[in-house]
Amino acid sequence: MVTPESVKSGIEAGLACEHVEVIGDGQHFQAVVVSAQFAGRSRVQRHQLVYQALGDRMREEIHALSMQTLTPDEWKKAGGAP
Repeated sequence: MVTPESVKSGIEAGLACEHVEVIGDGQHFQAVVVSAQFAGRSRVQRHQLVYQALGDRMREEIHALSMQTLTPDEWKKAGGAP
């Protein structure tokens, strides 16, 4: 079974992140991903970067992934960073 920790590790391995949180039940996951690579990109482009980081796992192991993708500045404004 896929764990939130394994999804988090996959994202971190394929995308330079400042912060990643993942919760889920083995099939459905929710993630908060903070990366400077999101700057100047649309929400769709940001999600594509996360999908690329997870690679084949998105098709084979992960049934659903809901994401909030933020730049470090957006994360600070949302109160997520000191």
